This record gives sequence, structure tokens and C-alpha cells, in this order.
Amino acid sequence: MITLSYDRGTIILKNVTDFSHIPPFFKYDKRTKNYRALAYMYPYTINFLKKYNIGIIDNVFSLKKSHFRIRRKISLYSYQKEALYRWYNKKRGIISLPTGSGKTRIAIKAISLLKVSSLIVVPTLDLIDQWVKKVEYFIDTDIGIFGGGKKDLGFITISTYDSAYLNAEFLGNKFLFLIFDEVHHLPSPSYRQIAELNAAIYRMGLSATPEREDLLHLDLPKLVGPVVYEKKATDLSGKYISDFEIKRIKVNLLEEEKRVYEEKIKIFRNYLRRSNIRMTHSKDFEKLVMRSGLDREARIALLAWREARKVAFNSEAKIKVLKELLNDHRGDRIIIFTENNEMVRKISWMFLIPELTYKTPLIERREILDMFRKGEVNVIVTSRVLEEGVDVPDANVAIVISGTGSRREFIQRLGRILRPKPGKKAVLYEVISSETTELMTSYRRRRKV
Repeated sequence: MITLSYDRGTIILKNVTDFSHIPPFFKYDKRTKNYRALAYMYPYTINFLKKYNIGIIDNVFSLKKSHFRIRRKISLYSYQKEALYRWYNKKRGIISLPTGSGKTRIAIKAISLLKVSSLIVVPTLDLIDQWVKKVEYFIDTDIGIFGGGKKDLGFITISTYDSAYLNAEFLGNKFLFLIFDEVHHLPSPSYRQIAELNAAIYRMGLSATPEREDLLHLDLPKLVGPVVYEKKATDLSGKYISDFEIKRIKVNLLEEEKRVYEEKIKIFRNYLRRSNIRMTHSKDFEKLVMRSGLDREARIALLAWREARKVAFNSEAKIKVLKELLNDHRGDRIIIFTENNEMVRKISWMFLIPELTYKTPLIERREILDMFRKGEVNVIVTSRVLEEGVDVPDANVAIVISGTGSRREFIQRLGRILRPKPGKKAVLYEVISSETTELMTSYRRRRKV
């Protein structure tokens, strides 16, 4: 009989006598004189060996045992039931739903059905805390935390991507079920090892936007499974999440701003034309960035593009519109999003609004969010830090002063105002400089919301 064992992120075949039936994805390891494959090939290995009626001694997993009891009934909406049903058919795959639509609840329901040791991987420490609270609310079991200096294994363990990556070989045979929250992070060159070096049979990915601009999301089917269920915000609005409206406000650059913008964007476009470069994809821009390290003209063009972008994003005309919107929405709960910290500081200073950036200390950030939650402040301004992995109190108005053109960023911002609020219609304002590239990227963002 063939013996299967786990070794540092791989599975090993031992006692092989019939070499014609070795799975094709195994390679011979001369050092150990055994056949070896990455751990994520474990279920395919089992299926292959069973197909040829080959006897197996399976020593791959080292699973933690614990009590497991459902504390409360985990009820689901009809679309959540359908998503779970689609996933449960193969017990692999990605569920793509907008922010605030209950992806976490679906995953916890899946855990309650499988009742197997599970690893939940999340982007931030804040999300660890959120998942722990939600799991504890529904399930009574041993819960472990990997991240923030803790390395505790439980029957259900919640880890950051960073900690799971650094401990991938250790964690690789401890769980039967992997859940990847914000699964678009997974295909990166480092984080993908969490999936590749793990033998878990069951896998679920969660994200509002699984796609990546670098196209690495094309690797997700082999790492966790294909998209098995997808709904957009427009599919659920009004019934399951807040009814919402997106309003685009175009502003004109001031004369001096327009002069600088046109001067800088001309330098950029002339370089592209001379170099016969077409910007049709994000990878084209990445190539330009790499070229700028060796090509002086490319560097000048790239700097000009950044200056033009800064002018479009930070136009004084946007401040005037912002003042009008704040007056129109007095009493509403408002989050203002900008691209850079400079604009955050300016808005915070001009309107006396609490600011949140990556420089804001964690304790201060939590205090500001708590004040927002209690209604002690109704408006906050931020650059990116609230777009993912932070438990943001309910708001009903988002004002996007500037952004990158990323569809994911736009959907994350929209998601911050989509939790159901009785009698309140959510509204997202995009304040865009007309006759700039910001206008076109805004159009591309919104086509698939």
C-alpha cells in the first residue's frame, strides 16, 4: 500500500511499487528518494489513487479535536442560501457578494454544516476581531488566533494573511476547511503559498471583487476554486441592502490648474507616442514604471503624469462642491474619501472633520470610529484606510473626492453605505474633474457595480 504523509507544505508518496500509477503532478525527490507534490494537490491525489484502486495509508493530516456546538440558529436570506448551495455542491469555490451582504454569515453556516477543523484567513487584525466575535456568537468551540503576536491553534483558527504565509508549512496539515476572506489577496506571489502548501480539502473564497488588475485572479480556480455565485450591489439593493444612488458631479479646473494639467499630461502623452506605447492595461503602466528606472525621458513622463493626476484630484473646485454637499446633508452620516493624505489634511483643517489615514495611531482611529458610531461626530474623512478590513459604523452618504480608477476601490467605498437603514436611501457622490483622465476612469469603474 502507498503511504501518504505531509512534509513542510508538500505531500509525499512512500512505498511505491507500481510506478505506472504515480499521479502525473508528482516529482521524484532525489534527496529523500520519494515522490513529492505541493500539498494542495492532496484531494487530486486521493481521487487519482482511488481511480486505480490503489491501497492508501493516509498520514497527511494532524487535526485538532474539540467540542463543537451550535449556539444559535444561523438563518440566511434566499440569495445566501443559493450561494451556499452552489458552493456546497463541490465544497470549493468563490462567493462574490457586495460589502454588507452577509458573506461572513454564509461562511459560518458552511462551518456549521461541515463541522471540521477550519482556518479563516483575513487581511487585517481588525478583521480577526470581527470574525472571532461572529463565530463565537453562533458556534461554541475552541477558537484560535494567529496574528498580532498570537499563535494559538483552535478547532476554528483565524489568521491574517501575513501570519498564515509566514507559518504556511506549519499550518498546512492542520485543517480540512480553508476560508479566504477578501480572496483577491490570495494570488499574490507570497500569499498564494498559504493555499499551495495546505492540504485542506474544502475551500471557500469571499470577495466583493475577486478580479485583480494584474490578472493574477486567473489562478484562483486552482488555489480555491472558481466563482460559484455572484451578485452585484444593484441586484440586492432595496431589499437586502440599502437602496442606493450614485451621483457624478463634474467640476472644471481653475485656469491655472488647467494650464498645469494640460502641460503635464502633454509631456506624458508625447512620450507614449514617441515610444509607441499604448496604455490598454495596468501591466502596460507597470512596464513604464520599470522603464523609468533606466530611461530618463520615461521618468520625466511618469513624474509629469503624477503631477497631472494630482492637479485633477486636488482641484480647488472640489472643495467648493464638498462644502455644498456637507450643507445639503446636515445630520446625515458621511464618509469623505480622497486619494492622498494631503487632501485629507486640507479637508480636516478647513471643515474641522476628524481624519483617518495610515498615519493615524490605532488607538486614535478606534476612538474616532467609536465617536462616529455613537453619533458624536457625523462626518469623517479618510484616504484608503477604511476601504477594507475595518469595521466601519453605518453611514448613508459617501463623497469620493478623488480615487485611483480601481473598480475594487470604488465598490469597497460604495459598500460602506450599503448596510440596510430603515427609511434611508444611500447616496455616493463622485466629484470629478472634467476634461481629465479622472472622468474616463470613473466611467469604467461604474459599469459593473
